[in-house]
Amino acid sequence: MSNADRHGTIAQAVRETGRITVQELADLTGASEMTIRRDLDALAAQGVLERVRGGARTLLLRGEEPPFALRAHEGVEAKRRIAAEVSALIADGETVLLDSGTTCLEIAHLLRRRPVTVMPLSLQAVHVFGETPGPATLMVPGGQPRAAEGALTGPLTLASLAALRFDTAVMGCCGLSAAQGLTAYDLDDAAVKKAAIAVARRIIVATDSTKLGHTAYAHVGPSTLLHTVVTDSAAPADEIAALEDMGTVVKTV
Repeated sequence: MSNADRHGTIAQAVRETGRITVQELADLTGASEMTIRRDLDALAAQGVLERVRGGARTLLLRGEEPPFALRAHEGVEAKRRIAAEVSALIADGETVLLDSGTTCLEIAHLLRRRPVTVMPLSLQAVHVFGETPGPATLMVPGGQPRAAEGALTGPLTLASLAALRFDTAVMGCCGLSAAQGLTAYDLDDAAVKKAAIAVARRIIVATDSTKLGHTAYAHVGPSTLLHTVVTDSAAPADEIAALEDMGTVVKTV
């Protein structure tokens, strides 16, 4: 098991159990207790979990959005498959609006190697495009980053969006269902997502299967606004069918 896979497994186990011991994690991953302790120290430094005597415990509060650092370690392989499919849907020369979130960050790594124009809506993705010169053209919006998330929000972000038009908006989400539409945990983030959808000709939602059928409290828009949803193969079949019945193309990878 690679370091990334092991970290993802540890993060998921801590989240699901609330508290877990070094021995339990060693049994789960097949790694030594010394390796697990190093992993826990690294994950604690990233804000994924809290280190406690003999193990670790979750930082999550019930009903809140998981921290970005924790989400970044979950479902990494599925997110990379989703990112590859989304990248394949985008043609060279397109102007692309790229939402915040961990799945969209994976997409940023692929699009920076493409001859496209991209405006990312998170500091993390802006950094990806700025790391090394490449064929992609970077546009940087204004705005105020949300703490720990890096997602850009506020009047300057909304003004940046209003001034432009895009071929494609690639959106993340906190929840998506045919009945309730696209939703987010944060009202400011929901406002940015609404504005993004309004300035793009095509809307692609990139989301792992855990978000399908789930509803967060800040409404973004109905599912009928979405042209394509790209998700992983664990997505619930009834939700896929309901989205397709409403005219959305659903691709599972």
